[in-house]
Amino acid sequence: MSMTFRLCSALLAILLPSLRAEEPSVRGQREFVLKYQVTLGEVSSPVQVWLPEPVSDEWQRVTLLSSNSPVPPKSGRESRYGNSMTWYDIREATGNIYLSRSWRIVRKEVKTQSSNKSHIAGEDLKAFLQPGKLVPITGRPLELLEGVALPEEPYGVARLLYDRVDEHVNYDKSQPGYGNGDTLWVCDSRTGNCTDFHSLFLSLARSQKIPARFEIGFPLPVASSGVIPGYHCWAAFHDQSRGWVPVDISEADKHPEMKEYYFGSLTANRVRFSTGRDINLVPQQASEPLNYFVYPHVEEDGKVVPKSRIQLRVSFRNTFAD
Repeated sequence: MSMTFRLCSALLAILLPSLRAEEPSVRGQREFVLKYQVTLGEVSSPVQVWLPEPVSDEWQRVTLLSSNSPVPPKSGRESRYGNSMTWYDIREATGNIYLSRSWRIVRKEVKTQSSNKSHIAGEDLKAFLQPGKLVPITGRPLELLEGVALPEEPYGVARLLYDRVDEHVNYDKSQPGYGNGDTLWVCDSRTGNCTDFHSLFLSLARSQKIPARFEIGFPLPVASSGVIPGYHCWAAFHDQSRGWVPVDISEADKHPEMKEYYFGSLTANRVRFSTGRDINLVPQQASEPLNYFVYPHVEEDGKVVPKSRIQLRVSFRNTFAD
């Protein structure tokens, strides 16, 4: 065996594993098992627990594999955005309570086509034109558009807004107040995470009469298995000829080389859990509407249980990648 051949073989042995690990980031589909485990500590009185439930749609297929809890779960679906959830009414329990659910999920890459006809009824679009508690559509956000000539077509306007948000905001989680999706805070701080980027986009799009919605779930690392440390969110706007067009501005900000891609496309490295902001649960929670719904909501004697008493572990394991 020649020295050259041996060197090439050695290099391939080193490089191939890393190349394989990166492959899911460019593939059009991922199949995996997702596990959502919740532990509630120091329970001494009746509690109610709401968990978000991922459901099948055009871009993901979800199959429940297992469910563990001290009481039978009940399913609910709120009417404003159509979010599904699982509710537990735990009357007799002390100490720690453990809940878990796992699903087999097939997630596809989202690629918007000009002929996409995924419209929803005009009446249903109204919810995606309204201001939210932290998402105003007048005032301070519109200062970002002063002196800017807007295109005539809504699709072109949305692209301009995508660029404007990316220019105005830096992905930076060092400032207190990030992650709440408070548009006014984002305008002033010019920093934030995915929630903050897309709240500003929602405000601007809706101010221009472009329906826009917020979506949230969990990102999938390129590894084949592991623990997912936190949520990820993105947005979509509605175009008459294209239907819902996704945008992921925070990922575009972190990966400028993919900025064109993330206007109209999403990788398969994610799963959607819910849509919208200011969410009321089913049955109705005692608290105010939830800012967003991706983590457990727990109430004890009608009062919200602090996050310090709720442990959540989200993990995944690839089963197939295409």
